[in-house]
Amino acid sequence: MCHVIVTCRSMLWTLLSIVVAFAELIAFMSTDWLIGKSKAVGGPETDNRTGDESEEPYRPSLGIYGRCIKMSPVMYARRDRLCGPYAENFGEIASGFWQATAIFLAVGIFILCAVAFVSVFTMCIQSVLKKSIFNVCGLLQGIAGLFLILGLILYPAGWGCQKAVVYCGQYASAYKLGECSVGWAFYTAIGATVLTFVCAVFSAQAEIATSSDKVQEEIEEGKNLICLL
Repeated sequence: MCHVIVTCRSMLWTLLSIVVAFAELIAFMSTDWLIGKSKAVGGPETDNRTGDESEEPYRPSLGIYGRCIKMSPVMYARRDRLCGPYAENFGEIASGFWQATAIFLAVGIFILCAVAFVSVFTMCIQSVLKKSIFNVCGLLQGIAGLFLILGLILYPAGWGCQKAVVYCGQYASAYKLGECSVGWAFYTAIGATVLTFVCAVFSAQAEIATSSDKVQEEIEEGKNLICLL
């Protein structure tokens, strides 16, 4: 018989697992890993104070496999920003280090998404093959975190690639930004990686909460829906 067990700690772990998976996925797909040096748009704009025409500065952004640039208003009247992948296939990713980053992050995110999916069903299923599903998921989250760490460590090593130099200037090199700055996607990936390990540790608390004496007492009383907040 399926017993639906909901506790504060198990629900918090489930929600955090879902948030972490989505945060890593969004960061991976974003183009805002590097914010490039200031450039000028092709079309001029008029300075209202002086009446002179000047080129509006902007800063392009570069991701692991995508980029965002600002287009000339003469050529693209309806869209001032053009975002999309610069690499048509895996081999065209700008750096070998970024290719490794993409692999490690993709594996880590895949594991996190799988755990997030399974976590939704932990209210009804608490064990698989006599193994606690919380402990198994926590172990998988720890493994995913290791893959994510490897990817994030390797990513700055690719800052010296030709693509990054175009965006960041000639002084850009491995682990040196040059004229670029780190975008929100990189910080999001780091924060989500830290939370991944928090989830892995907290899964043990979710296991303790759903197998407590109080839960067992309510199961023995014949209750199918057990909610302990």
